[in-house]
Amino acid sequence: MNRVYSGKTKDVFALDNGNYLLKFKDDCTGKDGKFDPGENSVGLTIEGVGDVNLRMSIYFFEKLNAAGIRTHYVKANLDDTTMEVIPAKVFGHGLEVICRLKAVGSFIKRYGEYIAPGTDLPAYVEMTFKNDAKGDPLVTKDGLEVLGVMTPAQYDAIKEMTRKITAVVAGEMKARGMELYDIKFEFGYDAEGKVMLIDEIASGNMRVYKDGEYIDPMTLSKLFFA
Repeated sequence: MNRVYSGKTKDVFALDNGNYLLKFKDDCTGKDGKFDPGENSVGLTIEGVGDVNLRMSIYFFEKLNAAGIRTHYVKANLDDTTMEVIPAKVFGHGLEVICRLKAVGSFIKRYGEYIAPGTDLPAYVEMTFKNDAKGDPLVTKDGLEVLGVMTPAQYDAIKEMTRKITAVVAGEMKARGMELYDIKFEFGYDAEGKVMLIDEIASGNMRVYKDGEYIDPMTLSKLFFA
């Protein structure tokens, strides 16, 4: 295998069959030793988090594929913490899509003078460029079109898919007595420009609460599969 990219939480290898292999790490985004899905740098390492992130990703990708929602998922191997995926081009140099059901985290940092922490949000979707040096700047639909990053149709497709996927994740959390506050995704597109969900769906990419208390990623994974 040929490693083509080394990311914060995963390494990417090219396979002979034209697909790619994602190797999940135990690194998490955060700051000062505390996990935070909204941070743009690795803040800590939690032993076993790569395994549980892969397990949750398998669970949701298989559910989404069965529901007809396009993803890059092919199969996974828990023994070596890897997931095989089909090729997908990223938007620009990388784009994160966040869906917010509650006003927390960076949303409150930006708009706290207008809204109280914990306020319900209507599956609010926002997009940010993956750029550590610039603090992952927000970008609008018009901005993405002007910059040539994506078409309006691709934006609309991502927004619709994001809300559908978030509803699936939120429903699974609710069934287990927990509440999803926000979640971030990554999307890519194939040779025809069709959008698909890429990367992962894991506890490290979401904020989930139980009885008003935040649940850390490892605990969330344990509760989810209990």
